[in-house]
Amino acid sequence: MAHNPVGWFEIYVQDMARAKAFYEKTLAVELSELKMPGLEMWTFPMQENVQGASGAIVKMDGIPSGGNSTMVYFSCEDCAVEEARVAQNGGSVFKEKFSIGEHGFISLVTDTEGNMIGLHSRK
Repeated sequence: MAHNPVGWFEIYVQDMARAKAFYEKTLAVELSELKMPGLEMWTFPMQENVQGASGAIVKMDGIPSGGNSTMVYFSCEDCAVEEARVAQNGGSVFKEKFSIGEHGFISLVTDTEGNMIGLHSRK
């Protein structure tokens, strides 16, 4: 395989305005609407020919948020920075920044829709 195995991710939400505000403010990014029939989708910033995968927050009838067994990790310069923004944007910190040895550090947080996400940094 000549590429990383993950090519896209979706985080399902119930309240799009609330979830969009949480991710934009916590990660300091701007999401872009992607028009799709039958659902509402806002994508995270995407760049071609760079490492990592992009994805979107999605609201679709019949698909609940939270309680899933999929973990999405967002890359950060220092995950403590984004972790510090979580509570002020309506989320909660599940596990504060901790070392994962030679692979850096992670924080585990919950968004406004009940989804647990990871924040990863090298420092």
